[in-house]
Amino acid sequence: MSQIEEVTGLKHETRSIRALAPYLWPAGEMELKVRVVIAVVLLVLAKVVIVYVPLLYKAAVDSLSGANQAIVVVPVALILAYGGAQVVSRALGELRDFVFAKVSQRAIRVVALKTFRHLHSLALRFHLDRQTGGLSRAIERGLRGIDFLLRFMLFNIVPTLLELTMVSIILWTLYDFRFTLVTLGTIVVYITYTLTVTEWRLKFRRAMNQSDSEANTKAIDSLLNFETVKYFGNEEHEAQRYDSAVKRYEKMAVRSMTSLSVVNIGQGFIISGGLIGNMMMAAFGVAKGNMTVGDFVAVNAYLIQLSQPLNFLGFVYREIKQSLTDMESMFSLLNVNREIEDAPGAPPLKVGQGNLAFSHVGFAYDDRRAILKDVSFEVPAGQTVAIVGPTGAGKSTISRLLFRFYDVDAGAITIDGQDIREVQQASLRAAIGIVPQDTVLFNDTIFYNIRYGRPDATKAEVEEAARLAQVHDFVMTLPDGYESRVGERGLKLSGGEKQRVAIARTILKQPQILMFDEATSALDTHTEKEIQAALEKVSEDHTTLIIAHRLSTVVHADQIIVLEDGRVVERGRHSELLKLGGKYAALWTRQREQQVKEAEEALEPAVT
Repeated sequence: MSQIEEVTGLKHETRSIRALAPYLWPAGEMELKVRVVIAVVLLVLAKVVIVYVPLLYKAAVDSLSGANQAIVVVPVALILAYGGAQVVSRALGELRDFVFAKVSQRAIRVVALKTFRHLHSLALRFHLDRQTGGLSRAIERGLRGIDFLLRFMLFNIVPTLLELTMVSIILWTLYDFRFTLVTLGTIVVYITYTLTVTEWRLKFRRAMNQSDSEANTKAIDSLLNFETVKYFGNEEHEAQRYDSAVKRYEKMAVRSMTSLSVVNIGQGFIISGGLIGNMMMAAFGVAKGNMTVGDFVAVNAYLIQLSQPLNFLGFVYREIKQSLTDMESMFSLLNVNREIEDAPGAPPLKVGQGNLAFSHVGFAYDDRRAILKDVSFEVPAGQTVAIVGPTGAGKSTISRLLFRFYDVDAGAITIDGQDIREVQQASLRAAIGIVPQDTVLFNDTIFYNIRYGRPDATKAEVEEAARLAQVHDFVMTLPDGYESRVGERGLKLSGGEKQRVAIARTILKQPQILMFDEATSALDTHTEKEIQAALEKVSEDHTTLIIAHRLSTVVHADQIIVLEDGRVVERGRHSELLKLGGKYAALWTRQREQQVKEAEEALEPAVT
């Protein structure tokens, strides 16, 4: 690894720790702060006790090997004290975990919630580009990384360093500086070797994680598109794609596991070397009469005691480093620009009559290609305006701009004279109800999906909305009624059933402005007529904007806007536009001819 990469990596790791710190000392949470202080005190006490244990061990050995072996009370008391100290040290450690558990789990919960909320606040542009599987795995690993970092860095690495400091002082004070030098030298070599080899092994771990994310993304993407896979008989193709990612994971995992042996063997040699050095010096000290047998045992015990937490150093270092990387990936999501934000001090939208207007609107997803060009139209309060045009004319972009998934590049969109960029997004979206072309339902019950329009609605209100949407009778024919689950993305329901649920959901929301975004384009003619009747009933006395492909669904509109290549080319009522004989009339004629052709083809088998 180059120096630049090392410095960059250190900056990222430091940034992750800094980002986590406020959650461990949360403002206004006095209970959690007290818990942190108590946990630190318990940590220090536990280490003081564990460092004193070898001295009790030494005293017991000296008592047993001295001239007063007949006096059994003294060694028994020391042995009991030795055992008691071990228990107390362990108990203090467990009590520390008990006290700190609420702090760590609260930090994880708050970070998870903040990330989740931020993801929902990001613009549509981010979500169109995201890979759901990789994103969910990044959040999962980030939260797991926080948990690991808190448990091991705070309660393994830091306590071990504290213990090492106290042991060094004791060895220097009671014996000889050489014991301290050998002990510190052994630990330094041990740590240097472990970190160096672990750093070499990290490339295998990174490759494992990359392959894991790739495999997970492919698996989720494939399962979400289960029907498409079946339609084309590509089960084996999907299995091969998944297996290619898992195979790379397998290869890197094998290298990671086998290289661990190199770490363990080297660590064994280093610790053994340190033990031999200290034991030789202690043995000579005993022979000269400068040290007792108890001192010999204590010196040996200190190094063994220090080596126990260090046995996991390679694992802990690798996991902490990976945890910091995973946390950086998750925290980086919090740094993604929201793009669409409320203006400072923005007031809520105040909807009176519900007059909607697009004034000289221009917009482009990419600066190199304009989608809407100087589009102007008005939807007077209580009236219905339809927008039609060929595919790619910019019709669906209208709905995205109205919901402020994007901001216009030029012009303005106003509701009752209020620019939607200058009001709170939540109030804007609360005022508009939409029945989209592709209705995606949550994998829950029909009741939950309808009630999603207004989560505090009563059961009676949900059922009334379902009746207005003409879906109640259908629901009552199901074995579980409103508690029937709709499956992933609502796949257990037909297109017409899903649309009725979507209409019921919008009715329950009780918005002042309604939008139907090609709500019947994917339905058969019979179902379309039923849904259309429901939509017309719902839109009575509401300001309604209809985006449609089938012109037969908008003949009742008060005004029809014809879009082509992002511009308004015609406008008027259905009859006026037919008389005009322009773009709308041509579209109408073409669709009527297509409908006649489809009807004739449907009758052919019956005739023959």
